[in-house]
Amino acid sequence: MSLDTGFERRSLPLEYPFTIARGTQTEAEVVTVRIADDDGTVGVGGAAPSAHYGETVDTVTAVLPDLLAVVEEVGDPHQLERIERRMRETVRRNPAARCAVSIALHDLVATRLDLPLYRYWGLDPEETLETSYTIGLDDTATMREKTETAVERGFGTLKVKLGTDRDIEIVETIRSAAPDARLFVDANEAWSPREAVARIEALAEYDLEFVEQPVPAEDPEGLRYVYERSALPIAADESCIALPDIPRIADRCDIANLKLMKCGGLREAVRMIHAARAHGLEVMLGCMTESNASIAAACHLAPLLDYADLDGSLLLADDPYDGVPMPAGEIDLAGLDRPGTDAVLE
Repeated sequence: MSLDTGFERRSLPLEYPFTIARGTQTEAEVVTVRIADDDGTVGVGGAAPSAHYGETVDTVTAVLPDLLAVVEEVGDPHQLERIERRMRETVRRNPAARCAVSIALHDLVATRLDLPLYRYWGLDPEETLETSYTIGLDDTATMREKTETAVERGFGTLKVKLGTDRDIEIVETIRSAAPDARLFVDANEAWSPREAVARIEALAEYDLEFVEQPVPAEDPEGLRYVYERSALPIAADESCIALPDIPRIADRCDIANLKLMKCGGLREAVRMIHAARAHGLEVMLGCMTESNASIAAACHLAPLLDYADLDGSLLLADDPYDGVPMPAGEIDLAGLDRPGTDAVLE
């Protein structure tokens, strides 16, 4: 079998400027990978690189020819383990680039078998989740308006970005605008350990489910300090990148937040999910601001998760790819009528 491969870069405007403690984003820079077999069956995958983890669209496009050469050399898309091992040997870093190829291969293989990806993995579509919808940092009045809009659209789970000197005011405002919503908050490494403990104590009265990454990833003992004293459960995101990080965070948090773009592919994500379970952790799957070329694949892992934060495509002004339906945030795997990941160019 011969495989035809290619990729293209895109710049996708966001619906609103998206601000976290580290900065503001107005568009998503992504790369879309395409892999086709002899019969013309096509698999699609997406890369959404993050400079925080040392990747950009330029680095992704620089290494993709080498990664796709591995795919073409192996020739059989069903040799997923072999291809992903060879890709890791060829390009040690750049997980978002490897992830795009991994997603495209899984999309191609499941489509060839005429199965949606969750069935290829043997997962139950009824065991699904509602994704959170993220409220980025802004002035408090604008954050209230975004929250009211999200509630009007039917979203019942919200994730609120923090990391300012008005965090308590923000959460109080969001809670008043969405009194019945499930709320997660994410500090994106903005607090010191002692500051985090005090902030979390004050935030606990607002009925929050957990606090994500309260301290810098470079301070693992600080994360442990917060975890041992926190009034709320702690999720590790920037502290949890790849499989070896799972045992390192197991005594420092309650929830492992995985991202496909951090770990480098779907098979690695599944390994991390099982490793997290073995260490007694709950599991959340998050995302960057991404198109459905990658979000759709992540949605198929929903039956394995405790929490989903897969709103990356929902934050775009327009997504060129259709994906797994998410009415009011509910990941609707049972409603799929196409094989593969369901990422289709509109």
